[in-house]
Amino acid sequence: MTEYDMIQEAVATIRARWSKQADVGIILGTGLGALADRISADATIPYEEIPHFARSTVESHAGRLILGSLEGKTVVAMQGRFHYYEGFSPKQIVFPVRVMRALGAKTLIVSNACGGLNPQFRAGDLMLIEDHINLQGMNPLIGPNDDRLGARFPDMIEPYSRRLLELARDTALSKGIPTHTGVYVAVAGPNLETRAEYRFLRAIGADAVGMSTVPEVLAAVHMNMRVLGISCVTDMGLPDALEPASLPRILDNAAKAEPKMNEIICGVLKKI
Repeated sequence: MTEYDMIQEAVATIRARWSKQADVGIILGTGLGALADRISADATIPYEEIPHFARSTVESHAGRLILGSLEGKTVVAMQGRFHYYEGFSPKQIVFPVRVMRALGAKTLIVSNACGGLNPQFRAGDLMLIEDHINLQGMNPLIGPNDDRLGARFPDMIEPYSRRLLELARDTALSKGIPTHTGVYVAVAGPNLETRAEYRFLRAIGADAVGMSTVPEVLAAVHMNMRVLGISCVTDMGLPDALEPASLPRILDNAAKAEPKMNEIICGVLKKI
């Protein structure tokens, strides 16, 4: 069965419960699932009930697809994502984004928890992603290309929509929410980085590091979707002031940053 056929099977299952045309797809990252509570849901489908969806194994990832409306837009939201370090293939990781596009979504909003590399950042800050570096050692577009999904060689001159970035900045400013703008680097994980690796990542131009997002963005750009990316800085990777990271602390910092992120996302949804 081709990837395209698998997408159609998943869409058919979803369409049996939900018939609306999606405007926006949303991916809620580690510790960032509360936005789902603000969605006026028409249907909530566990991943295990959707053909060809993987099963999220990470704590704090609920593993549900929520379909409904938010700020006047019809949305499809992933409450929990899939990561390379969980053992999923690149195509499994981006499969839900393919399904979102097939449901009609032309815009993707993706969030993540990340480690801060820029010394001007602090845990609990938000970073609007303006570009990324892929150091995961994989790419979901490798393999035979299906022209029904996208072009063979997608251009990455603007993986994150400048227009959506401007809307996010304007929204944050109007609400008095401080934000940074920077470059996100994706690594495979699941271990956090060594001091030498933090120095290297900062030296090549990264402001934040994480273990997700880039594969989904590659697939979205492949399908001509506009992308807005927001990172919640949950710990700092400053090699000369490094402290042990813990998942409870990461989740606590994500919880502190999340309300600000949600305000920005809702503000952007109102304007697009």
